[in-house]
Amino acid sequence: MTPSTSSTTSTAKRGTVLVTGGAGFIGCAISPALVAAFDRVVAVDSLHPQIHASQSRPEELDPAVELIVRDITEAQTWDEVLPDVAPDVVIHLAAETGTGQSLEESTRHAIANVVGTTQMLDGLNRSGKLPRRIVLTSSRAVYGEGAWKSDADGTLFYPGQRSNEILSRSQWDFPAAQPVAMSASVVAPAPVSVYGSTKLAQENILESWAKSYGVEAAVLRLQNVYGPGQSLINPYTGIMSLFCRMAKAGKSIPLYEDGEVRRDFVLIDDVAAAVVAAAVADEAHDGALDIGSGEFQTIRTAAEIISRHYGAPEPHVTGQFRQGDVRHAWADVEPAKAALPWEPRYDLEAGIARLAEWIDGRLPAEAKL
Repeated sequence: MTPSTSSTTSTAKRGTVLVTGGAGFIGCAISPALVAAFDRVVAVDSLHPQIHASQSRPEELDPAVELIVRDITEAQTWDEVLPDVAPDVVIHLAAETGTGQSLEESTRHAIANVVGTTQMLDGLNRSGKLPRRIVLTSSRAVYGEGAWKSDADGTLFYPGQRSNEILSRSQWDFPAAQPVAMSASVVAPAPVSVYGSTKLAQENILESWAKSYGVEAAVLRLQNVYGPGQSLINPYTGIMSLFCRMAKAGKSIPLYEDGEVRRDFVLIDDVAAAVVAAAVADEAHDGALDIGSGEFQTIRTAAEIISRHYGAPEPHVTGQFRQGDVRHAWADVEPAKAALPWEPRYDLEAGIARLAEWIDGRLPAEAKL
């Protein structure tokens, strides 16, 4: 299976694309397609040690990409980069992404996600090199717990954040109600984590700025992205890679809450296809688009597939919970399929097989967690 591409765009090269966080997980995944689509591809990345242990250029990054190792939160970065780079399109990937970590390091997340965005926009203004389009990878975290439908009359309501008191009673779901898919046209953002709040701030800042200057803004709200190329050293992201490493080591995977948490695990190949499609489309879609696999799975199901793959013991429920986690999250991808056009091509079993094969090629069987 191969990633989908937009069928409404021409094959002519499209000038210059600048990618923030371009040496990261998604940046590396989209790099070959960007090299094929644009005359020049420039990545700006700080190579943060939480993601990049060696502080060296990732081998997964297409060799034709020009990598500039700088911090996007510093004004000087943009004053030095933009005189030589006139981007037609900017893909804004750079962000701190750990939901749990954002509660403990709120300032770090706000600086990277909010100030990093405003510094980029200010730099583009100072240089006088406004792009035609900015593509922002946002997050399903902006929805928080999302909307739920009442069993009594079918009306939608927003339950808000599950408090520590609620979670301590093992009250996982909201009573007499069912969750609904996350859809930008139906469900209003209501983040319950610092990370989610900073991603929503990114969206709002970009929308206001872009409309003021006539720049197209394409916002993609990503669900749980996983797959080959994911950082194996970052303890705050990548539950699928963590599960694979546990099972590979012969351990039983621990399941938080009751194991019935729903998630939309979307393979990096499908996410990369969506990001590239948004970058090269003839026109940007008005409003955010939700990017996922097209289905939800429980955490238990994902863990069971991984355990079977490695012949590991069955997963076990711990009853533990993490502040800032939402109960259920999955995307309505129909608007994205119609707008880009694009569609997810990998189901969970195929995606896990690809991830496990990649991990097995990098970690010995006896590797410790």
